[in-house]
Amino acid sequence: MTEANPSQRRTDASPDPLPVDEAANVAERVVENVERVIVGHHDVTEHIVTAILARGHLLLDDVPGVGKTMLARSLARSIDCEFSRVQFTPDLMPSDVTGVNVFDERTREFEFRPGPVFGNVVLADEINRAPPKTQSALLEAMEEAQVTVDGQTYELDQPFTVIATQNDVEADRTYELPIAEVDRFAKRLTLGYPSPEDESEVLRRVTGGHPIDELEPVATAEEILAARETVADVTAEEPVRAYVTRLANYTRDHADLGVSPRGSIALLRSAQARAVLDGRDYVIPDDVQTEAEGVLAHRVRTGAESGGESGRALIAEALDSVPVE
Repeated sequence: MTEANPSQRRTDASPDPLPVDEAANVAERVVENVERVIVGHHDVTEHIVTAILARGHLLLDDVPGVGKTMLARSLARSIDCEFSRVQFTPDLMPSDVTGVNVFDERTREFEFRPGPVFGNVVLADEINRAPPKTQSALLEAMEEAQVTVDGQTYELDQPFTVIATQNDVEADRTYELPIAEVDRFAKRLTLGYPSPEDESEVLRRVTGGHPIDELEPVATAEEILAARETVADVTAEEPVRAYVTRLANYTRDHADLGVSPRGSIALLRSAQARAVLDGRDYVIPDDVQTEAEGVLAHRVRTGAESGGESGRALIAEALDSVPVE
């Protein structure tokens, strides 16, 4: 398990990409391991893994108690890397996330003490309970994988993924995430309530203990980095890129705020990761369509609403209306 070293920038070269079948195997191991804890959310688990392989961050948005935090913890435990957690509260300060310079009486110098953002998998739990100023402490980290404190920039170790959770209830006790921050999440996913059968299985698994307590890593940080390189090498021909562009333009023509170019990039990268998960080294339109809702819906604002049902409806409309050429 590699400790984050905020005192120096990384200079090591990127790892060699894995063969596609080996990268797919890494992803499958992680999915299967998470499902030892999480029941009935196979599609969501796959979406999370593809987001990580696509160098993205995740926003899990749902009612309390459906397993958002447990899903994030299960994923973090499945990868042998540095995990940190930030419990967002109304009194949390930006420095509580990024870190702070502290004066050392012995050396008569300021020493930087890194915050919890210096991890490989960072769980931002209930992110919408903190005010926007504190939420925004993650902006630079999520976009540029670095943190600047008092004019000094510290690069974050890789892989680096933020998994944020938020509850969509108690609106009077929470803060809306800034649009600029929402746009930095590659995907926004919901779990929903389990079926009666799945809930019964959950109850069976937690009788006498919780399966997460016995969960062991099934992939290393190095394997995730190498699998990311595999994803980056996946071929996306011009017709596929043009299809992504047409989907993005459809949202811009039919919403008050459409998908940004950052969203188009996230969709293409997610489609590349989906191709690897399916054992291919090239993207097909089906990959784009599978990833489109999770990647695009939260970036769309129709009227007063951002994302949500109206965003998902617009993306479904776009998939039905935009031709595949």
